[in-house]
Amino acid sequence: MSKLAAQSGVQSERRRIEDLPSLRDMELFVTVVQAGNFSAAGRRFGLSPASVSRYINALEDRMGVRLLNRTSRKLSLSDMGTIFYQRAERILNDVRETQIEVTQEHVRPQGVLHVHSRLLVGLQYIAPALPTFLQQYPEISVDFTLSNEDIDIVENNIDVDIRIGTLADSSLIARKLVTSERILCATPDYLAARPKIKTPDDLLAHNCLTYRINLGGVTWRFLAEDGALTEVAVQGSLRTNNGPALHVAMMQGLGLSLMPDWAVAQELASGQLVRVLPDYRISFTSFENAVYAVYSPTKHLPVKARVFIDFLAKHFQTVSI
Repeated sequence: MSKLAAQSGVQSERRRIEDLPSLRDMELFVTVVQAGNFSAAGRRFGLSPASVSRYINALEDRMGVRLLNRTSRKLSLSDMGTIFYQRAERILNDVRETQIEVTQEHVRPQGVLHVHSRLLVGLQYIAPALPTFLQQYPEISVDFTLSNEDIDIVENNIDVDIRIGTLADSSLIARKLVTSERILCATPDYLAARPKIKTPDDLLAHNCLTYRINLGGVTWRFLAEDGALTEVAVQGSLRTNNGPALHVAMMQGLGLSLMPDWAVAQELASGQLVRVLPDYRISFTSFENAVYAVYSPTKHLPVKARVFIDFLAKHFQTVSI
């Protein structure tokens, strides 16, 4: 390629770039459309109606298309104008959100943080961690609600929802705080007074405390190391839909129970509980046990929520079996 041709190509590319509408062009055009006339748009920009009209004319000339249909009474979008308006509005929104997201890096975390949590994980891990979090971020206050209900976090003004298991609502965003599995455990005193448990079938002679998912019978499924599956229709004196109630009954030596590993990590470490059938993995088809921080799909998560989720992620790193 000759030097002259190269220079011509550069100049041509420069002209194409210069012909592109600027953010100000887009903002003025969008304002005209939303205001419905040149006068109202001009007042927002400090321009006369004639100046706004000249700007729009120049924009149409550079783009080579008519964007607005003009009559003596009103303005209306042409077909190409409709496309340009929709794209321009989207670009401007993205620019504003990017500015907010970048600016928030310098904003101090502050304000009321609304948190909802499932009961067991909330009582065992979230509530004990709150004093440390509030000491680190003294300008934040926390409104903390616990329940096992599936709540609408937007309707209930919840910034962060602590949930267990896979999201049913795919429109929300979830960050995994800790991976988890269910394990079978009991107190040493309970195990010492009952028949030995060497295989899953031995549980038929034991008091199994169960979590109620539905009105049918309760079947525990065990996967051996070789992949063999054993299903046991267990029986027991307590069945509940409340995790903390199961935990309390098990700690008092009433029977065995399947618990999330994070829920019994401290008791296993101290010897208050013993893991039963450790060579088997518990198989569930109905739910997953990991803990998640869930929030609305905004492009600029509030700083107070972001620092709280980051804090919890570090906090849960201490959970181990």
